[in-house]
Amino acid sequence: MKVKLKPLTQQVIVITGATSGIGLATAKLAARRGAKVVLNSRNEGELQRIADELRNDGGDVSYCAADVADSLAMEAVADKAINDYGRIDTWINNAGVSIYGRLDEVPLEEKRRLFDVNFWGVVHGCRAALPHLKKTGGAIINIGSALSERVLPLQGMYCASKHAVKAYTDALRMELEKDKAPISVTLIKPAAIDTPYTLHARNHLEKVPTNPPPVYSAQVAADAILYCAEHPMRDIFVGGSAKLFSLLETIAPRLTDKYMERTMFKQQQTKQRANPLHKDALYSIVDREGDIEGAYSGHVMKSSVYTSAVLHPVRSAALAALAVAAATMAFYVFKPMRMT
Repeated sequence: MKVKLKPLTQQVIVITGATSGIGLATAKLAARRGAKVVLNSRNEGELQRIADELRNDGGDVSYCAADVADSLAMEAVADKAINDYGRIDTWINNAGVSIYGRLDEVPLEEKRRLFDVNFWGVVHGCRAALPHLKKTGGAIINIGSALSERVLPLQGMYCASKHAVKAYTDALRMELEKDKAPISVTLIKPAAIDTPYTLHARNHLEKVPTNPPPVYSAQVAADAILYCAEHPMRDIFVGGSAKLFSLLETIAPRLTDKYMERTMFKQQQTKQRANPLHKDALYSIVDREGDIEGAYSGHVMKSSVYTSAVLHPVRSAALAALAVAAATMAFYVFKPMRMT
């Protein structure tokens, strides 16, 4: 069965982890484009503030505070969407958190908690959404990572959780396709994105963590996510560097190991000494939410030529053809001038 997805203006979209970063960027963009949006995170105060802001801008928004690690709480989020809007068209599993530290130094209970959020949060979200989507059709969009394909040192548990998200998403897609369920299942694999990700992470390093370059704007990820809410896609890399990491892992995994060992210990840390009293989001809400951007001090890329080409291949091919035609014309126009 070919899956047909509605235009955003006709959709009810549930977004977990919606009070910061990619989730907040996606929620704002979806509301601006006319979707009805159900926001989820643990922070009820921030959810209410963001919902009021979006409503004041003309958005149709609801919210439900819940921890994605709690399966019953995720069912309550689905119930909230059904009670408020009568259906669910797209469910976006976005909530996540990281831990910086060597694997032999990160406590076991923290490793388990990270998996409760990053992996089991996706499982719980899918289980809550599936009974509704099987009836009416729609999309499940899971936020993986470039690290679903290639690991980094110092974030081993985060990478492991995103590998697990990829495996779960791919298996779920095949099972639903076998049953001819009217559901699109997409895995989004962003490169490093400028969000509060590093600020919210549990940190066992001596220095403040940071994203390795290149770093992209959250808007690039939000655009890709909402494209997949309207167009069935198997998966999509957000940012050309994400695709490059995947290719390197496939073509030369051992060489890539060596490259990572030489560069990624340094590139994931600033020169600033970490504050041992810094409050992170692993177990509880943080004081500072409501931000899309993070604390990255380098250049942030506002677009991705690679991702745009994947999402809009016809337009990109036309632009490429025009560029080739222009270059050819310039060659023949200016060639006689260079010869005189």
